[in-house]
Amino acid sequence: MRRKHRKLTSSADLDITPFMNLMIVLVPVLLLGMVFSQIRMIELNFPGMEAGQAPAAEKLQLAVVLIPQGMEVVDSERGVIRTLPLLEGEQDFDELRFTLQQIKKRVPDKTDIVLEVSPDIDYQTLVKAMDTVRSYSTVVAASVVEGELFPDVSLADAAEDRVLTSGQEGV
Repeated sequence: MRRKHRKLTSSADLDITPFMNLMIVLVPVLLLGMVFSQIRMIELNFPGMEAGQAPAAEKLQLAVVLIPQGMEVVDSERGVIRTLPLLEGEQDFDELRFTLQQIKKRVPDKTDIVLEVSPDIDYQTLVKAMDTVRSYSTVVAASVVEGELFPDVSLADAAEDRVLTSGQEGV
């Protein structure tokens, strides 16, 4: 006679504690990682004139020349508007901002500017100059807001032998 063996069936308990521990640690780590992976980008425009083409006489072609000895704000028609030598070994970005605000008051529709940079200028100084010519902080109705200066920044190379002019012209 054969015996009939009954299969033992037992319900297995799922232990999800290790999985929950993993999720508790993994989710905050992934969320924190997302914040640090953001990339800042500044849109640049490169001068689009062809060789030999001259700008129109009535058009203001504003440029900021950035060289190791200081900065110059220049106009293609009138020449040097303002010379800003180094202030205590650093570029004078506050005076540059003030000068550009005065120009913006006179020409409110102008949005483009050319930033001529010497090869000897470091990257951090270039970025600070770009931020300075694009906007400025001001207080309006007890709130700090960004005022627009010249947001359309074009880059160009300054002449390697470029030096600051001796006089400081007014705005």
